[in-house]
Amino acid sequence: MPASNLEDVQRHVEHLTRTSRDADELMKGLVKLIHERLLKYNWVGFYMLEPGAQPPMLALGAYEGAMTPHTRIPLNQGICGAAASSGKTVVVDDVASDPRYLACSLETKSEIVAPVFVKGKVVGELDIDSHFPAAFGREDQAFVEHCAALVGKKLESSPK
Repeated sequence: MPASNLEDVQRHVEHLTRTSRDADELMKGLVKLIHERLLKYNWVGFYMLEPGAQPPMLALGAYEGAMTPHTRIPLNQGICGAAASSGKTVVVDDVASDPRYLACSLETKSEIVAPVFVKGKVVGELDIDSHFPAAFGREDQAFVEHCAALVGKKLESSPK
């Protein structure tokens, strides 16, 4: 598939959200769609809080991109841990200058992580890496936060 703009991908996201049976299917579809259609989104994945893990831990879920050594991340580590702990989106324009960054790939230059909420509590996050510095502007942040919110809504409405 050719690269697309955010607006075009957004339409596909909405369709995917309506047609996915559950949150797992939605997450798998989102990472595939986003990774394929947005060229500067080089690694796209969800980390979800592991139920009952002590200390609290994020576990890698659906993702597209290169393999990562970070399949489990404590909440007190990395940019992912910072986003999950604070409940706020974290945008890093230059990962080399951020001491929180957990190196996964030498190619990664910037990262955005948006929390996924269910009933007001962080349950996971959408993590995106780019091979381009300062790849994530306001429009990207709004898009990534929207995708994370859609997953949260799907989790709330999915039977346990």
